[in-house]
Amino acid sequence: MEYAMLISQLGGCMDIRDDIFGESLNLEDTHLKEGFQEGYEAGFASGKDDGREVGLKTGFTTGEELGFYRGCIDVWKSVIRVEPSCFSARVQKNIKEMDELVSKYPILEPENESVTDIMRSLRLKFRAICATLNVKLEYNGYPKATSGPNEIQF
Repeated sequence: MEYAMLISQLGGCMDIRDDIFGESLNLEDTHLKEGFQEGYEAGFASGKDDGREVGLKTGFTTGEELGFYRGCIDVWKSVIRVEPSCFSARVQKNIKEMDELVSKYPILEPENESVTDIMRSLRLKFRAICATLNVKLEYNGYPKATSGPNEIQF
């Protein structure tokens, strides 16, 4: 019996010793957790700032491209008002469809899934109209092709 009591007392001492050195033994884990938390918070703030910058740049670029297309559409529509027979019915139809695409672009909903489809359709319509008119208009946001005789740059 005395032996069992002695072991239980020693066991109690071991628990006290573990508690005394517990913080020292877990020092590495404690620093690792604190460092992870600090890094996470700093990374979150940095990521938020970077995301804002990229969002502003992307939004500006998209707005600039839409403005370019809107300007071209307005010029073409003005020409049609002055001289209705200037463009073929097919070109006029494409201009009207392009106008509708620009109008339905979800400017205030950047996460809308139709954004890429509408922009792709706008670019295709624009190229089709320019090819039909035998005019080379280029949006400065894209890499330029080689200069040709009918090229007009803005």
